[in-house]
Amino acid sequence: MSFLFYEAERSGPLPDDMRVPWRGDSALDDGSDVGHDLTGGYYDAGDLVKFGFPMAFTITMLSWGLVEFPDGFSAAGQTEYAQAAIKWATDYFLKCHTAKDEFWGQVGDSCIDSNLWGAPEYMTMERPSYKIDEENPGSDLASETAAALAASYMVFKNVDLEYATQLLDVAKELYEFADNFRATYDQSIDDACTGYHSWSGYGDELCWAGLWLARATGNDSYLTRVKGHWDEFGFEYSAAYQFSWDDKTAGVYALYWLLDGSQDYLDHLNRHLNWLKDSAPYTPEGLVFLGDWGSNRYAANAAFLSLWAAKYGVDTDLNNEWGARQMDQLLGANTRYNMSFVVGFGDKYPERPHHRGSSCPEPPEVCDFGWAFTQPGPNPHVLYGGLVGGPLENGDYEDDRQNYQQNEVACDYNAAYSGALAALVELS
Repeated sequence: MSFLFYEAERSGPLPDDMRVPWRGDSALDDGSDVGHDLTGGYYDAGDLVKFGFPMAFTITMLSWGLVEFPDGFSAAGQTEYAQAAIKWATDYFLKCHTAKDEFWGQVGDSCIDSNLWGAPEYMTMERPSYKIDEENPGSDLASETAAALAASYMVFKNVDLEYATQLLDVAKELYEFADNFRATYDQSIDDACTGYHSWSGYGDELCWAGLWLARATGNDSYLTRVKGHWDEFGFEYSAAYQFSWDDKTAGVYALYWLLDGSQDYLDHLNRHLNWLKDSAPYTPEGLVFLGDWGSNRYAANAAFLSLWAAKYGVDTDLNNEWGARQMDQLLGANTRYNMSFVVGFGDKYPERPHHRGSSCPEPPEVCDFGWAFTQPGPNPHVLYGGLVGGPLENGDYEDDRQNYQQNEVACDYNAAYSGALAALVELS
């Protein structure tokens, strides 16, 4: 179902093999304000803005999952759907890279978007395009996109080598752009501060991108550069909290140890995993609680890292058990509500996700804030596979589309989660 959710989030002209019947072509003029074709990619969440930074993290994680747990995807019959989900974004990223040091990182204005409610097929509001370049750089955005493209290269190199090589070439260019012209991307794309402010800075993304390029190319010179970033930004003295679209530190520990083999990096990873088990806050049900906005997403990200570590022999039984227990919470093993947090999955699940497209009835019935927030029933369309935000630390949760903190969905919520599901298929 997770890949059905990604199909529901698609922007642009849709293919004939779409499996979500209530979606249609949308945002066909994206990029016309700047003379480029910027159609495609994904709407970020319940909104209709295309935020490049979390979209890139989404693709890095979908690719990582497919690279690490291919048997799980294959057994579930999801390999081709996973590849299609990744390619929908990588095609868009290639369009966004319009010059050597130029990348379009956002389409749509979050303030305009948040003041309107409706299905994407009937949007009429202005959708401005925003970029980073040498004068207005964005090291975190460029690095994360480089990581996404390098990881995607690993997905496609045995499927379509010509396409994969194109992805890798752009990944290399974006990494150089990120390293040579430094700033956080939300200094250059002001509107990004509204939803995706770069709290952790760009040091983690520079390490992350360098590691993915090292893994994709086998070129150790990238590891040398990562060591420079590691020292420059003080990662030796760092401690990871959330692994997320913003902070890649825990992922850096994992990949650096995988590629370098140093006990130091394994120690950093183990400290993080042990902290999750022994000291992190939890809901009364036992869901690790690392943030009150999209708590399920942070738990799924942590579960993925735990299951990944188990695969490579790090406290295998303990990390498999912990990761599976977190995923079980998301899928319905919670006695307070006895429901899954995945729309359409199980006997009981969220029926009112904060999501424009699925909340809108079929035309000619009008869909606006009045419709979406006054009718108490389930969304007219089932948003299959969408992982909703989740409970508060005290365990409280309400299935209410007005409560976007707990009920919005987002592309990054389903990313590491999809890989963790594949890991569980392999374990079973």
